[in-house]
Amino acid sequence: MIANELITNDIIPLRTSDTGEEALSIMHEFFVQHLPIVNDQELLGLVSENDILDHDVSEPVGSYKLSSAHARVRDGDHLYEIMRLVAESDLTAVPVVDKEGNYQGLITAGDLLNYYARTASFSEKGSIIILEMQRRDYSLAEIARITESENAIILSSFVESVSDGSLLQVTIKVNHEFMSGIMSGFERFGYKVKATFNEGAAVDTLRERYDSLINYLNV
Repeated sequence: MIANELITNDIIPLRTSDTGEEALSIMHEFFVQHLPIVNDQELLGLVSENDILDHDVSEPVGSYKLSSAHARVRDGDHLYEIMRLVAESDLTAVPVVDKEGNYQGLITAGDLLNYYARTASFSEKGSIIILEMQRRDYSLAEIARITESENAIILSSFVESVSDGSLLQVTIKVNHEFMSGIMSGFERFGYKVKATFNEGAAVDTLRERYDSLINYLNV
């Protein structure tokens, strides 16, 4: 998935002559805290709600000093690059430009949530297993081999550092709701199974929270 496949054109970009008050109204309507400012086709930057509140809301946004002036992704950038920028800059929306810097559209945090909700990680039934191991012992190939030896497959995985960075927690979702054989396999090869969640309990809860969030965003 790349940026130009996630673009929404529902939110019209700001012009330099639009006031901060007008920008706030659009932000509240679409439940975002960032909007692009465009002059003709050129992206000038991304204005945040805080930027507006730091200035006179009756003044045009073209006169504002922007805290996220250079926040943008290229239309061919991968989804991971978009997620990195959203996380690093705490953005609710990301402008997309072509190689000449011309504005192509906007990707909102809601767009990203909707995309992930449609992937196998959420849509297919299964179970969640959290493993803990030394960083030097991590091998996704071996984890997959143990899983597949029990006639299951990994639908998604997530790796995070814990403690001082010497330990890793690896969260996997598998396409089986019965985990006893898979758990036995991991324990047999020395993996610590820190937690497990059955699809019926865990994923339903995640879906309820997701649905509640989407309902809130669409208020």
